[in-house]
Formats: sequence, structure tokens, C-alpha cells
Amino acid sequence: MNRKLPTTLGALRKSGWKSRPVKDEMRENLRALIDSGEEIFPGIVGFENTVLPQIVNSILSRHHFILLGLRGQAKTRIIRQLYRLLDEYQPAIAGTYLNEDPYAPISPKGRKLVEQMGEDTPIVWRHREERFHEKLATPDVSIADLIGDIDPIKAAREKLDISDEEVIHWGIIPRTNRGIFAINELPDLQPRIQVGLLNILEESDIQVRGFPLRVPLDICMVFSANPEDYTNRGNIITPLKDRIDSQVITHYPRSLEEARLITASEIALKDADVKVPDLMKDIVEEVTFQARNSEYVDQTSGVSARVSISAYENLVSNIERRVLLNKDGDLFARMCDLYAIIPAVTGKIELVYEGEQEGPSIVAHNLIGQAIKAVFARHFPEPVKGKASPDSRPVANPYEEITDYFSSGRRVELSDDLTLKEYEKRLNDVAGLSRIADKHLPTKNKRERLLHMELVLEGLFHHNIIAREEEDSVIRYADIFSDMLRDMGSGR
Repeated sequence: MNRKLPTTLGALRKSGWKSRPVKDEMRENLRALIDSGEEIFPGIVGFENTVLPQIVNSILSRHHFILLGLRGQAKTRIIRQLYRLLDEYQPAIAGTYLNEDPYAPISPKGRKLVEQMGEDTPIVWRHREERFHEKLATPDVSIADLIGDIDPIKAAREKLDISDEEVIHWGIIPRTNRGIFAINELPDLQPRIQVGLLNILEESDIQVRGFPLRVPLDICMVFSANPEDYTNRGNIITPLKDRIDSQVITHYPRSLEEARLITASEIALKDADVKVPDLMKDIVEEVTFQARNSEYVDQTSGVSARVSISAYENLVSNIERRVLLNKDGDLFARMCDLYAIIPAVTGKIELVYEGEQEGPSIVAHNLIGQAIKAVFARHFPEPVKGKASPDSRPVANPYEEITDYFSSGRRVELSDDLTLKEYEKRLNDVAGLSRIADKHLPTKNKRERLLHMELVLEGLFHHNIIAREEEDSVIRYADIFSDMLRDMGSGR
């Protein structure tokens, strides 16, 4: 901070500084950001043409506003960037609690200071980060927490009458005067507490325990919430909802590219030595997309972007663990590494009754399978099932060489503890596997080529062309009919 900033009221007047309402301050700083071409909300992906223009309009309109959306839709992240629209430093009367405008004090203490000291009234400068406060709404939040209450200990210590305004202990909202105050998960706030916010939004004033006082707060209120229909924890009372000027609806990323950008910006593990190709990143993101459309997952609860973030971190960690165990330096992803993300998926999705009946682990396995199938379909032709009848024209089966390999009774066993040399040998042993991978997903990277070959095996399994069984971390591929006969013979 510039040390030459005025330190008294008189010096402040001589500097030419002018006060302005916080919403005007945000509006003018936002206009300056737009004019400069600077990014308004850095790191927010996928909202450029939907959510962000509505937020900009709300701020330009000087509105209190609410971000309404399911969990993991960057609501809190957006809110925590709003302080950037405040002036870097702002003067306030020193020794008061309400960040009072030196030209217009609002508390008894502030007015008394200016009256007694005049132009010598001391001034402090507060950074923009000090002028932003937020509160997570929980059922135990009280009016005293948000607005304030009488402090009998203060009254006794300072020998003040209980009717003196000086005995009030101010809550977090008055202390955010001339700033931005955010309440996250507004419906969780009890209705009687929500009622206490009405005057702040409508009249910009407060009451404490029936005190006949009017404290004209200058504040921008911002809220976040899940849509009312999606939560059974509470609702936003109608009068309060009516006083929130703008309602902005958020959403999940609409493309894999956007989802990958979000994950890349949020992951805690950024080890450059681990190689996770785009194909694997697409599958990880596709798991989340599949979960958002699954009949087994509670869609009213939402599927957060944190599913992909945690899943990707588990994937990278499994590669690292495998390399430490095998000591072969193969830091490249394998398809079998995907099943290491199951703990991240089961821990972050809410299941409906049918999903609970299936079991979280089975649902997670199915989501991974659906994701693999979807990504496989983007790169490879759809497998042909069965044989052509004598009366019909033969249908070309691009995977015939592979299926014939398994039909002969041979099997392939892969696991995440295989050395790179053994992993490569087992894939190359499958007739036709390298040819189909090179034809439809060519690459000059030898290691990536092995991943594509493994994707073909997974894709054929998820199209019910070949069989696969999984035991711990070991995956075995075999002929589907031979596998069925073997199961029947064993009585399974």
C-alpha cells in the first residue's frame, strides 16, 4: 500500500477522494475490466456464453443476486472472485467496527469520533479482501451471528446502560458494510433467520433486539443455493426470494473439452513424469457424464466436477504405485489403471434406491464400462454380432481375426502389476489387435499404441463380443461362448 495515503479526515478531503456506494464501485470497476479486455472471472470454464454474461448484467444493474445450481458448478469459486471488483484500498474511520465512510459515519461511536476530532479523525485503509465476507448457511446460524445482539458483558465492563446502542455486538453483515457479503447454501438457513435479511435487502438497514435504530448499511448481498426442487433441507422463503434482484442458473460443463480444462486446472497432482494421454482423460470425464445420465444415480443431488478431479488423481496415483512396484519406469497409463478410480466415484455420487440395490461398486464399474464404450465408439467401428445367415449377404467383421483368436480357446490376462515387457508381449500375441488399432487410431508413439490395443479389448467386451472376468486387479479376456459353457459346467 502507498504510505502517502491520507491518514486523517482532513487530509482525505484535500486528496480529492470521493465516496461511492459499493454497487457503483463494483459497476465502475467491472466496466473498466471489460474495457481493458482483462478476464473477469479467471479459471471459470464453460460459462462464457451462459452464466457469466448474466452475472455481469446483474452487477451492472446494481443487483443483489443468487447463483442457483447443483453442487460442483463453481458457484463458490465465482463468488470468491467478486472482491476483485472492489477498489484495491478504501478509507474508513479508525477504531470502529462497521467500516464506516469517513464522510458519513453510521454508528454512534463513529459519529462521536468525527464530532470530537473533526478533521483530525484518524483514517485506516482496508484492502479489498478485507471487505469480502462469506458465511455457510447451517441450521444453527443465528440472528446474532449475522446481524448482532446485545452484549451484557460489554455493558457491565464499560458501565453502559442496556439501552445504549454501544452495548450492541455487531454481527458479520454489519461488519461487511461497504463490501460484499455472501451466504452459501441459503435454503439451509432457518426461515426465521431468512426473515431477518429482508430489511437489509429492501431498506438497507437493520434492527437489533427491538432497538429503535436505523443503521443504513451499504452492502452487496450475493447468495448460492441448490434449486428448491432439488433439496429437502429447506427452502428460500418467498418474500426473501422476491427481494433478490437477479437469479442466475449455473450448469455443468457441456463438452468433454470444457470438462478436461476444469479438471486440469483443479487437480492437485501435476506430476509431469506421468503420461496420461487425451484418450484416457476423455474416459475419466466420460465417467462423470455417464453418471449424470444414469438411472441409478440421484440426479437431483447432482454429480460434481470433483468426481472427475478425484478420479484423475486416483488414476495418476495408481500409475505411480505400479511403477514403484515394478521398477520398470513405465509411467504411461493403461486401461486397467481406470479401475483404480472406483473409490473416487463411489464416494461422490448419491444413488437412488435401485442404485443402492445394485451396490455402489457395481454402479461405478458400470459407469466406467459405459464411458469406455462411448469413447471406443468415437474411434472404432461398431462390432458385428453373430454370423450372417445363408440367405443374407455376409457382413464384414473388422474384428474377426481377434474373435477367432479367442474362439480357439486362448485367453489374455492383464493386470496393473505386469511389467511393461510382459504387458506388451501379451497384447501383441492377440492376432489382429495391433492391425485394428493402427487402422482406426494410428499413433507413432509405441506406448500409446499399446493403450489403443487394450481399448479395443475393452470395447469388444462392453459390446458383448468377448468375455472378461475380473479378480482383484487381474483382468482376463476370453471367448464369450467358451466362457459361458465353462460357467455352466462349473454350476455358476
